[in-house]
Amino acid sequence: MELRFLGKQTQGGGSPTLFATDRDTYVVQGWKVPGQETSVEIPHELLQYLEPDTELAVPLQDTGRGSYILSGTVVVDTEALSQMDIPGHETSVEVGRVRGGGADETAHG
Repeated sequence: MELRFLGKQTQGGGSPTLFATDRDTYVVQGWKVPGQETSVEIPHELLQYLEPDTELAVPLQDTGRGSYILSGTVVVDTEALSQMDIPGHETSVEVGRVRGGGADETAHG
């Protein structure tokens, strides 16, 4: 999987990052969520880097602390991981991308 860097939101000792893939998906790097291996926590502001007229194709859970929790498929692709800088307290998940007016409760760009 090839990644294209879209943006980073350095905050609170981490660097949540958003990437587009060559598979018409997004890779979201964020803080690990204890007990939820397939989830990441990201600041609200990271969503400003979504490509125009696209959305994340997953529900977002607002934490009430200026961040969202979302779930996807844990990234294990070695090529993709080699393109990322992931500190120990972070992980990354791949999620679908929706163009235009997609599903309810998805993230808007």
